[in-house]
Amino acid sequence: MVLDPSVRRDRYIEDCEVCCNPIEISYTVEDEVLISFEAKSSE
Repeated sequence: MVLDPSVRRDRYIEDCEVCCNPIEISYTVEDEVLISFEAKSSE
């Protein structure tokens, strides 16, 4: 998974590369440093 550090905050759904189930990804970046990351099932 590649995150874009120029985007300060993002939330999106992506399919798991292993099981193909949807995963909700959310993250926050400050000064190009990842300060929070969460990945959870969206089912």
